[in-house]
Amino acid sequence: MAEDRFPGWHGTTILAVRRGNEVVVAGDGQVSLGQTVIKGSARKVRRLSPGGRDVVAGFAGSTADAFTLLERLEKKLEAMPGQLARASVELAKDWRMDKYLRNLEAMLIVTDGSTLLVITGAGDVLEPEHDVAAIGSGGNFALAAARGLMATDMPAEEIARRAMAIAADICVYTNGNLTVERIAQ
Repeated sequence: MAEDRFPGWHGTTILAVRRGNEVVVAGDGQVSLGQTVIKGSARKVRRLSPGGRDVVAGFAGSTADAFTLLERLEKKLEAMPGQLARASVELAKDWRMDKYLRNLEAMLIVTDGSTLLVITGAGDVLEPEHDVAAIGSGGNFALAAARGLMATDMPAEEIARRAMAIAADICVYTNGNLTVERIAQ
């Protein structure tokens, strides 16, 4: 987030893990202002069903901004059913070029079970390597832990839960109060 407009706001770790034909998205519940935890049970992972097709999305950053982006993504998916990558690129283009949207402070991880993407306000739509993606304050900790756990035979949900627990032990802006959504191809 922009430190000049939202000084001291921190929080959120979102992790997505793909194993086989399943993707698990996990998000912690912590929102902090400076050294104070404002809320420990925020729900930052959501299941959307535009056009009757499920998409799981996790967000980091401003909640209002993320909801605005999720609403836009839903509209794109209703116009392009079953085309998550195309809808995500169109959202990123709008986000980058629209005078109002370009000021939104959030990042998204989205999946329909087969496609896994990270969408940023810089116009990026990234398909992560190694079947793991992470965003937010503790994202790098969760990403590193999950990448290490991918070498095991653990299922996706167990990898996500353990990696998030490791991130929560390291990052003061991440807690262990998880929201977990699973989606299969």
